[in-house]
Amino acid sequence: MKINEIFYSLQGEGKNTGLPTVFIRVTGCNLRCSFCDTKYAYYTGKELEIPEIIEKTKKYNCKNICITGGEPLLQKNVTILIDKLIEKNYNVCLETNGSYSIKNILDKNNLMISLDIKCPSSNMQDKMDYNNIQLLKEKDQLKFIIKNKKDYNYAKKIIEKHKPKCTVYLQPVWGTDPRKIAEWIKKDCLNVRLGLQLHKIIWGEKRRK
Repeated sequence: MKINEIFYSLQGEGKNTGLPTVFIRVTGCNLRCSFCDTKYAYYTGKELEIPEIIEKTKKYNCKNICITGGEPLLQKNVTILIDKLIEKNYNVCLETNGSYSIKNILDKNNLMISLDIKCPSSNMQDKMDYNNIQLLKEKDQLKFIIKNKKDYNYAKKIIEKHKPKCTVYLQPVWGTDPRKIAEWIKKDCLNVRLGLQLHKIIWGEKRRK
């Protein structure tokens, strides 16, 4: 597998916000979101065998793993990596961008899928596989990155149409005032959580290494 970086930090987003976590960032992404904050992972990385990846995670003595990118489902061996980590009693979160089907990674114990659905400001909304929303389990999470009212209304429409079983997060594009999104959520009494990027609040936009 081509790996961009492996590092230890706090999870900054979603259900596991604040938890010490080892991040395995894969190289490569099929999308080019306008607000992407990990463009450095588009191409650069090093080929590592799965045992090497696991060995590098072990040194942190932490059982929470986040496989992120880039887009992990571009990597043909990512399901093998997930299985090997779960065998070693790691709690695994897979972050995926919503454009690839998740049907082949469902029903794994100790795995949470964190699925993005891209909104119009990303310029990638036409790349989404909306069938994924119905596949999400209660233990998973669904995330929309929100820049403006158009994004908010788009997310609201998707939520109302697909009625996800899992927790839904609306997360402001970094630099967007979260107060306006909070007010929209309150006004509509929308059954979602406002998600803030804790790691950026603490450390700014520098890479967590």
